[in-house]
Amino acid sequence: MVSIVLEVTCSLVAWLSLYACFCYWHKHRSYEWSCRLVTLLHGLIVTCLSGYVALWGGSWPLTHAGSPNTSLQIHVLSLTLGYFIFDLGWCLYFQTEGDLMLFHHTLSICGMIMVLGLGKSATEVNAVVFVSEITNPLLQTRWFLREMGCYHTLLGEVVDFFFVLLFLVLRIGGGALIMYSMVTSPDPSWLLKAGGLAMYIVSLGFMVEICRFVRRKMLKKYRSWISLRSVNAPVKMNGHVTAH
Repeated sequence: MVSIVLEVTCSLVAWLSLYACFCYWHKHRSYEWSCRLVTLLHGLIVTCLSGYVALWGGSWPLTHAGSPNTSLQIHVLSLTLGYFIFDLGWCLYFQTEGDLMLFHHTLSICGMIMVLGLGKSATEVNAVVFVSEITNPLLQTRWFLREMGCYHTLLGEVVDFFFVLLFLVLRIGGGALIMYSMVTSPDPSWLLKAGGLAMYIVSLGFMVEICRFVRRKMLKKYRSWISLRSVNAPVKMNGHVTAH
């Protein structure tokens, strides 16, 4: 257990150091810019690692929920736990996030601490990390595109499309399968099951916000299309059709 605490501490120090480096290298940018660079990097690294652990490097999460932790699973969870502690502290200090995101981070930290302490259930928690973090690089890319004035481009449309698609398919669809296997398995702790359900409810809350975003975006596009169509439509004057 001491080694796990040391590993999480080293992870926290590493993410803090990386943030400090980004702040130094990007002095002309905001602190949020540097924090989101850390978040982007974490999302890319942990998505690859947790995806490998969930799909190839460990027990299958849909059939072996509650199985003992492997050393690789412990390393991945320690790495991401250090990041979540860093990011929660940053969000609380700068007060940039709402209650839903803070609750999400708190649940994530408590769940990973519990799994590392119990010595089991890292299989399904790693899978949850994978389906949760896979959309994070796209989310951060959206933010950077906005900051650079490139969001209202084809690239912005592609990023939005794949963000919504992956969120619905993996985080909501895949997350539901993981939660079902966890709840129906007798091996995971009841407290971990309750935390998993709470985390899934948080994901549903994010889904509502995303659906509202998609609705606003589609309405905006529809109104733009109607406006453009009305401008280009021919107009009758004195019985003759003229173009604008």
